[in-house]
Amino acid sequence: MFSGRSVLTLSLFLACLMIPAASFADSGVDFSNTGGTLSGSNTGLTLSGSTLAVITGFGGGGMITGNLGTVSFSTNALASGDLQMGATFKAGGVFTIAGNGTNGVPNGTLFSGSFSGPVTWSLVTTGNGTHSYTLTGTLTGSAEGISVNGVTVQLTINTGEGFFNGSTAISGGDTTIVGSVPEPSTVTMIGTGVVGMLGLLRRKLHA
Repeated sequence: MFSGRSVLTLSLFLACLMIPAASFADSGVDFSNTGGTLSGSNTGLTLSGSTLAVITGFGGGGMITGNLGTVSFSTNALASGDLQMGATFKAGGVFTIAGNGTNGVPNGTLFSGSFSGPVTWSLVTTGNGTHSYTLTGTLTGSAEGISVNGVTVQLTINTGEGFFNGSTAISGGDTTIVGSVPEPSTVTMIGTGVVGMLGLLRRKLHA
């Protein structure tokens, strides 16, 4: 019987395989994170305590797994909508991916940047009336002294029939960093893939 943690990790591995770097104009590096707390208000949302669990394509290599570091971010302030039903946050804020020296991953900042465009906070309502949320945004910043761009999608734990009340756990997320701006269709594909992984995770945990 798989534990909830192992099922979540497996689901994120599958998500990485479903979202290859070749979908972007240039090859890139894919970072997957698990867990953490997303909290905030109209002034912005902040992710803390999320573990960097999978890196694919780092240094041109394959998949690296384990407790590899952290993923954290803070968005800018609310631009429109509301945190319960869906919203958009202004460009800006900060986004950081840091390694901890495990399994050949450098100890220190792997990516440092900010949201290059509006950040979308979307309500997802399932067939049984429960809710989860996805946060999607494009990124710009630097990695190893090189200017890069990217996209991130973060998926919350199902909040039941209630709505976001200022703090919620993160199921996981996926961030791809590349040398060019990702196409809008790729952002949509990543969001769809991560939402699909939520469904798989929920079925496994309740089996």
